[in-house]
Amino acid sequence: MNENSQQMPWYRQAVVVIPRHVYLKSIGTMLFISLFFGAYFYLLKDPAYPPTVMPRTLLDHLIGFQPLALPIYLSLWVYVSLPPALLATRRELYDYGMAMAGTCLVGLIIFYFSPTAVPASHIDWAHYPDVDFLKSMDASGNACPSLHVATAVFSGIWLYYLLRRLGAPLWMLIFNWVWCIGIAYSTLALRQHVAVDVLAGLALGVLAAYLSLRLRSTPLSR
Repeated sequence: MNENSQQMPWYRQAVVVIPRHVYLKSIGTMLFISLFFGAYFYLLKDPAYPPTVMPRTLLDHLIGFQPLALPIYLSLWVYVSLPPALLATRRELYDYGMAMAGTCLVGLIIFYFSPTAVPASHIDWAHYPDVDFLKSMDASGNACPSLHVATAVFSGIWLYYLLRRLGAPLWMLIFNWVWCIGIAYSTLALRQHVAVDVLAGLALGVLAAYLSLRLRSTPLSR
């Protein structure tokens, strides 16, 4: 970032950066999500081996079913689009896209060789039509690691560094982490995952984000 941009308020810098390569950002994000879902649902419906049911832990019993968490759960698709929107160059976009693709690929490989499923919740989903629709689309398979959590954490770490690069205020950094944690929490509250899935997704997201930022030729903090 040059000296003039450092003197600009962070939100003005964001306004300048977001329109850059807007077609690459928008088309690339949509194409990536489409390809991911194609592979995800293929493995969900046709696993190579019988899935192993993941165990419930004390944390799963402490967190009750909360259908109002659905909007937070679905907000992931907005959340993951924010880091690429704040990237300024094609090189950054390509590097970020490859890192995110690698994160998802690791999860998909695990799903293929070690398929898992969440345990039955014994909830009458007919009383919760919105959640029931989600369950009909995204069945109980492909559980561990939770790619919902992994991609949220990966995006959250990148967004943190990008916001810091823009000089965003503390409240914005806190809001970023609250949103990220909320998405992870929603996977438990909606019974889409159990705690073991979330922890595995957390580990995958942190490792992938750390490696992708560490391997960058130009640190984001400059």
